[in-house]
Amino acid sequence: MIQKHITEQAAIFFSVTKWVFLSSMIGVLIGGTVTLFLKILAYSEVTRGILSFEFYYLLPFALIFSVWLTKTFAPSAEGHGTEKVISAVHKEDAKIKVSVIPIKTLTTVLTIFAGGSVGKEGPGAQIGAGVASLISSLLKFRKQDRKKLVICGISAGFATVFGTPIAGAIFGVEVLIIGVIMYDVLLPSFIAGFAAFTTAQFLGIEYTYYDLHFFQDVSLDLVLIAKVVFAGLVFGFVSDIVITAISHTHAFIKKIKVSMYLKAFVGGSLIVVLTLIFGEQYIGLGLDTIGHALSKNPAAYQDIHWYTFLLKTVFTSLSLGAGGSGGVITPIFYIGATSGNFLGSIISPEHITLFAALGFVSVVAATTNTPIASTIMAVELFGIDIAHYAALAAVISFLISGHRSIFSSQILAMRKSEMLRVKIGEEVENINISLEEYEQDKIARLKHRLKEKYKNKRRKK
Repeated sequence: MIQKHITEQAAIFFSVTKWVFLSSMIGVLIGGTVTLFLKILAYSEVTRGILSFEFYYLLPFALIFSVWLTKTFAPSAEGHGTEKVISAVHKEDAKIKVSVIPIKTLTTVLTIFAGGSVGKEGPGAQIGAGVASLISSLLKFRKQDRKKLVICGISAGFATVFGTPIAGAIFGVEVLIIGVIMYDVLLPSFIAGFAAFTTAQFLGIEYTYYDLHFFQDVSLDLVLIAKVVFAGLVFGFVSDIVITAISHTHAFIKKIKVSMYLKAFVGGSLIVVLTLIFGEQYIGLGLDTIGHALSKNPAAYQDIHWYTFLLKTVFTSLSLGAGGSGGVITPIFYIGATSGNFLGSIISPEHITLFAALGFVSVVAATTNTPIASTIMAVELFGIDIAHYAALAAVISFLISGHRSIFSSQILAMRKSEMLRVKIGEEVENINISLEEYEQDKIARLKHRLKEKYKNKRRKK
């Protein structure tokens, strides 16, 4: 018995030591690589000023070039990044071609420089996963270890981009399978996230945090709790709109039987026209608008309207559907913060910033099916005071959005309602949903009773 115990403890000690070393190493490498990507991106945005015309006029040509680079050198770098990594983990034993790293960097910089409504976290996660896959190949890791290291790469990339090491670690292990957290990867993901985040800070990356404690009272309040529950429902429906718009736009554009380059040019031109009509606040990363939505100064969010989140959804759907390269979570932050700001102005004017922050994380929770990572992100970005409300809104919106996802390769491992019949283990894009038989019987009986009641009323007349 003692010998077995010693053997067990020795094996666990060896495993922990191994993954502490590997995840620390990979975290530092990814932190440095993604920092380079972020600095190139920041520099490209600064250099827009040298143009003698509006920078977004270049978008049709940037999309064409982005499509050509991706198609020619790294087809797996297409789209918003995280989706391709999830697919690689589930279908390709986490093998990611090294060409993805430079191509994803270049195409994302091109798209954002020219005003494409995309984000930087998807490329960050894909670059991180690409680095991890490369190291795994060089060291000839077995399949299971390579998968672990690539998941660490997702966590490290996410943590580096947003400055949220804990949420980044949880995101990496929560985003792959809906309803399951991969505990065997939790320790290396945490270490990789912290190592990457620390490396990025050391290399000069600065992050923005919004601590609500300093200017807003968010103490427990039963009326406010009821409003947060309602907000969670609204954010769930907003998330459903986002998922539907992005997926259907991509599918529609893909079905059009013309050259990919023509579709990129027309899509980019349409975004230029929409920008001339509605303004520049809907293109690019949109970080200024996010900051305004979360501001304590009412004057900062005067330009946020009920339709702001809808327009951002349209711009993002077109940018990705037309061949733009970049992430989808930063636009979702924008959509969540602006929809939350507007909702707060209606149901709780004294807590507008709180509802903007809740929208920020809840729409991400619902669209990506990561309520735990989103709740932790709320604490890291907005302070501990928001934790209980963020958890409530994030979980409700996660459930209300249904068995859908912005990442169609996620695998379903849970039902969001016992009334529904859903096949567990399928990818989100392939699942079929129907009511359980006993629920169908209930509905049939209810219809029959209503029909009989209606007939009886007519007889009496």
